[in-house]
Amino acid sequence: MSYKSEHERSIKNPDDFWGEQAKLIHWEKPFTRVLNYSNPPFATWFEGGLTNICYNAVDRHLLDRAEQAALIAVSTETNQEKVYSYQELYDEVNCMAAILKAHGIQKGDRVLIYMPMIAQACFAMLACARIGAIHTVVFGGFASHSLASRIDDAKPKMIVTAEAGSRGGKAIPYKPLLDEAISLSQYKPAKVLIVNRGLAAFTPVVGRDLDYALERAQHLHDLVPIEWVDATHPSYILYTSGTTGKPKGVQRDTGGYAVALASTMNHIFCCKPGETMFCTSDIGWVVGHSYIIYAPLLHGMATVLYEGTPLRPDAGIWWSLVEKYKISVMFSAPTAIRVLKKHDPRFLTQYDLSSLHTFFLAGEPLDEPTASWIHGAINKPIVDNYWQTETGWPILAIQRGVEALPSKFGSPGVPSFGYNMKLLDDASGAELGPNQKGVIAIEGPLPPGCMQTIWGDDKRFISTYWETIPGRMIYSTFDWGIKDQDGYFFILGRTDDVINVAGHRLGTREIEESISSHPNVSEVAVVGIEDKLKGQSAIAFVIPRDATNVAQLEAECMKTVDNQLGAIARPSRVYVITALPKTRSGKIVRRSLQAVAEGRDPGDISTMEDQTVLTQIKTVMEQNLVS
Repeated sequence: MSYKSEHERSIKNPDDFWGEQAKLIHWEKPFTRVLNYSNPPFATWFEGGLTNICYNAVDRHLLDRAEQAALIAVSTETNQEKVYSYQELYDEVNCMAAILKAHGIQKGDRVLIYMPMIAQACFAMLACARIGAIHTVVFGGFASHSLASRIDDAKPKMIVTAEAGSRGGKAIPYKPLLDEAISLSQYKPAKVLIVNRGLAAFTPVVGRDLDYALERAQHLHDLVPIEWVDATHPSYILYTSGTTGKPKGVQRDTGGYAVALASTMNHIFCCKPGETMFCTSDIGWVVGHSYIIYAPLLHGMATVLYEGTPLRPDAGIWWSLVEKYKISVMFSAPTAIRVLKKHDPRFLTQYDLSSLHTFFLAGEPLDEPTASWIHGAINKPIVDNYWQTETGWPILAIQRGVEALPSKFGSPGVPSFGYNMKLLDDASGAELGPNQKGVIAIEGPLPPGCMQTIWGDDKRFISTYWETIPGRMIYSTFDWGIKDQDGYFFILGRTDDVINVAGHRLGTREIEESISSHPNVSEVAVVGIEDKLKGQSAIAFVIPRDATNVAQLEAECMKTVDNQLGAIARPSRVYVITALPKTRSGKIVRRSLQAVAEGRDPGDISTMEDQTVLTQIKTVMEQNLVS
């Protein structure tokens, strides 16, 4: 059996392939049909089946692994660590579910979770799934205006929050942000459940706000029966980062999502039940949903829920956790590795990493210098992968469960099972051959676990994702890439990051790759801005690895691009800065950089940190303009 033959089977005979994968989870009632694609582009998976993702993640493991670690909650912000066994996780999830039900939450109701990376956030997500409620997680610290738009769209009956989070040892009050968001929103949630961590003073709203500690004491020993739901029942709504105007709520199903995640643990992540997985993302993003909460628990593993930075108390914290908890698999973002690259390499060698067998990276394109550096530093396989909030699990990866395919630095890999990938000309819709640049697209149906639709807006789902390629109804990833002769894809950047400079089409990702090869460049972001003469021009924002002569670094970066890509790709300006605006999952928010560079409103700013960073960048640009 080879990757190629299995991938072909997953495309040509999805009923057969995904029917096999569905055996990885429990079905209370068997499905009657694997795939119904009678109404493209809407795919219905495991029609007629009844299941529950909380049962699959928690309850079914009690017979064989009740005392095994399930959730390892670590906070270097508050210096607290607690390990929950599967039995203890079951008890806490039941308690949280009882609290929700006591306050009127039922199947189909929405619950918004606005939380730091603490155990109660996990309890809340699983509790919603247990009773058939639909959770929508917004990462803690999200700006009030953006939070309000999500409240209005999802209309949650309850919000679960904490009075504060912490970042770099500094408390970040959530309650004032939430109160302001509710005052701004037209829809008013009935109840707000507050976990009081003792980090910030706050004033409860009488009649609305609930104290989690008091509620927990009342329901500590309650048991809540599983609400068996249709495989097609929505499990959650997750709003895509970087939205402007009305937010896009990605709606995910239950059965297809559980099957897809369980499948990836065998085919991509190659984990074993009883092992430990550490994903450094945030539950506010899809990586946190899929590979902090659901997939490891579905697979009978322990999962690390980490509140903190990769540098607190020092740059060795992640590796100390690998040693302490015998972590087998890590999943992080290239940005985090570039941060570690600035620090003393001894932190990478002073801990026992023998338990770690694979290090996965995703969130933004992984450049070869970063991949090579971390591989050399920890001497572990570095596996890139590529996916989106919309898909819920990797589109491209090295499929290792069936056949041990080799990695290629710079490529996230080959199509995962179920993804019928195409490389298309964005103007004509024609399919392209090896080493030609085009839009990466997916022929329908989307495999299990991908978005069902945009919450409350089927028409927008079709027009946004399926009608952008001329003459074809096909899902656009909005990413620009190439495919080599072996079928490996290389990501060049978003389609809106393809700029036209004097008639030449350039991917900003290509320019970033070139600049990042400079030995004194730690991070770089390139955006295209309007240019009255050339149409568009590229500008680069560079974070140096060491203190440097700014003018010299700017000149050297331009020369590097000249030598590697030619003068046409040379940025019109290189700005040396200290920080870049990023999502919690580590993606650089290039649209905000472009807006600031063009003097426009940066739009949906997620945190005050990003606002500060953008203000600093604007100041640097203005100073350069004066000079």
